[in-house]
Amino acid sequence: MNSANPFTRDIGVLIFEEFQLLDAAGPISVFEMPVRGMDPAPYQLTVYSLTGGPVRSSSGVAMYSELLPDGLTLDTLIVSGGEGTRTAMRDDVMLDAIRDVSTRTRRTTSVCSGSFLLAAAGLLDGRKATTHWRRCPDMTRNFPAIDVEADRIFVRDGKFWTSAGISAGIDLALALVEEDLGEDVARQAARELVVHQRRHGGQSQFSVMQDVKLASGRFDGLIDWIRANLGSELKVEQMAEHAGMSPRNFARVFRAETGATPARLVEKLRLEAARHRVETTGISLQEIAQQTGFGEAERMRVSFMRAYGQPPMVLRRHRRA
Repeated sequence: MNSANPFTRDIGVLIFEEFQLLDAAGPISVFEMPVRGMDPAPYQLTVYSLTGGPVRSSSGVAMYSELLPDGLTLDTLIVSGGEGTRTAMRDDVMLDAIRDVSTRTRRTTSVCSGSFLLAAAGLLDGRKATTHWRRCPDMTRNFPAIDVEADRIFVRDGKFWTSAGISAGIDLALALVEEDLGEDVARQAARELVVHQRRHGGQSQFSVMQDVKLASGRFDGLIDWIRANLGSELKVEQMAEHAGMSPRNFARVFRAETGATPARLVEKLRLEAARHRVETTGISLQEIAQQTGFGEAERMRVSFMRAYGQPPMVLRRHRRA
C-alpha cells in the first residue's frame, strides 16, 4: 500500500521487451479515470520492468518504466502480454520476480498472453485461467495443470485474474475497479473511455459483431435498438421503420452492409444475450427465453443445439463447475 495515503491502492504494471502496448495502456487508462475525479485518489499507477527506463513494445513504441525493486508490495500486479512473453517465460529472473511480488499482492492479474508468465511461474496450477483464443491450445498443451477456459473474456480464480486478448484487459480493469469502488464508478470510467458496452467475464471472446461487417456504421443505431428490444417480435417491417426505409430496400441494403439478413442477425444477437444470461445468472430458462425473444425454453434449446452443440442447461452446469 502507498504509505503516504492508506486509501490509495498501488497498481503495478509489469512490462518487458516486445510487450503489447495496449495490454499495458488499456488497464492504465481505466485506472486513470477514477484518479481524475476522486479525492483522495483511489489508485497510484506505476509501470515496472526488470531493467527500468524505456522498454520497447512490439510496435516499436517505448514505454518508460521504473526498476522493479526488491520486496515490492502492491495491491494489484498486472502482467502485460505480447510477443515478448515467448522469451520472458523462459527467463528465470522474470519468473522469480513475478512469484516474489505475487506473494505480497491482493490480486495478481494478466492481460492476454501475460497469463503464460503466470503459468510458467507456477501460479496458475490447479486453477482456471484464460488467454488470447489463438494461444489457448498452446497453454493447454504446455500447462496441463491449468483448466484453460478458451471462450472467456476474463477469468477469476481466487486472487488470480487472467484475461483474453488485448482489449479484454480493459474489461478486466473495469471489473477490478467495480470490485474496489462499485459499479457506478466502473460504469463512469467506461463512459469516459467511450467503451460501447462493458463486457463481463462470463461473456464469450467471440462477439456476434465480429462476424458482421459494418461497412459504414449506417445501422449502428438500429443494432443498439435491436439489442435493447430482443424480447419483442422484431419483424423486418419494424426494423425497416426504425431505420427509416421501406422493408424491401431495408432488407437489401442491410444484407449488403452487414453480410447477414436482418432475421439472421437478430437470431445471433438473441443467442449471444441468452447465453450470457444462462451462464452468469440463476434466472429460469423459460424467463431467459422470454427476455431474449425466443418465447419458449424449448425453442431456445433448439437454437442453442444448432449454434453451440449443447443445450442451455449443460452450459449453465459447466460454468458453475
